[in-house]
Amino acid sequence: MQTRTFGSTGIQISALGLGCMGMSEFYGATDEAESLRTIDRALELGINFLDTADIYGRGANEELLGRSLRGRRERVFLATKFGIVRTDDPTHRSFGGKPEYVRAACDASLRRLGVDVIDLYYQHRVDPATPIEETAGAMAQLVYAGKVRYLGLSEASAATIERACAVFPIAALQSEYSLFSRDIEDNGVLEAVRKYGLAFVPYSPLGRGFLSGTIRSRDDLAPGDFRLVSPRFDGENFARNLAVVDRVQTIASELGVTPSQLALAWVLSRGNDVFPIPGTKRVSYLEENAASADIRLTPEHLARIEEVAPKGVAAGDRYSDMRFVEN
Repeated sequence: MQTRTFGSTGIQISALGLGCMGMSEFYGATDEAESLRTIDRALELGINFLDTADIYGRGANEELLGRSLRGRRERVFLATKFGIVRTDDPTHRSFGGKPEYVRAACDASLRRLGVDVIDLYYQHRVDPATPIEETAGAMAQLVYAGKVRYLGLSEASAATIERACAVFPIAALQSEYSLFSRDIEDNGVLEAVRKYGLAFVPYSPLGRGFLSGTIRSRDDLAPGDFRLVSPRFDGENFARNLAVVDRVQTIASELGVTPSQLALAWVLSRGNDVFPIPGTKRVSYLEENAASADIRLTPEHLARIEEVAPKGVAAGDRYSDMRFVEN
């Protein structure tokens, strides 16, 4: 696995990371044994960038990673997040950014992960009720206390990035980015990322699995899969998006790769400051994804991909409530 310099931190980590969310929730049934094998295989393949959050499985995902990393913590660049608040109501989501919440959330994550320090600590979503300066200041105190090494933001606007960086250096921005989701190219976010030397960490680089080509109908989604309420997987949007996937698959077949590999190679081609974190809970998909780092797309390949999947091609919003990501 190739490595890249992670923004302005100067450290080298794997170009491709592993998103661990689905190992505990949101994508149908879970299998802890297979998830642990997947993490083991990721490390064998040289993928050392693991991503989780305190809300995934309401803490269960952090605990899973903690168990998997015992005795080999030093091999991993470990990222987790705070800032989305859940309750016993499974539909409830709110935001937390007040200093006391930041401190408590970090301590809870450290306990669940069983580690002394978190490599990269993100605010999962910006809290509109708390000035980002207050939140960033509290996050900076975690660095000074030795509990966190680097700070990140997720789904933050260009203005928020600028304001946060004025308080303390921000190392990374995580936002959705794929052939289906290219908003950051036009709203100033990518420019801010590069202006301030942040690493860019795309989540859902496979369009929540749509770009893998394996989802041909809604019947392919397990009961309880959150994609069943995603606008892009609904009705006419599904059919229109599937047509795009088929065009991507045609190019992938000509190159002798899978649609997933082509989609990930495209994301990786967007710059050496880009570190996609495709999520999976299965070894077979992990191995398929990892091979994408070896694909080199020519300008001709990129032009063809742009032709069949231009900016804005996806039908439907990313979320059913876009206020959840507009910060």
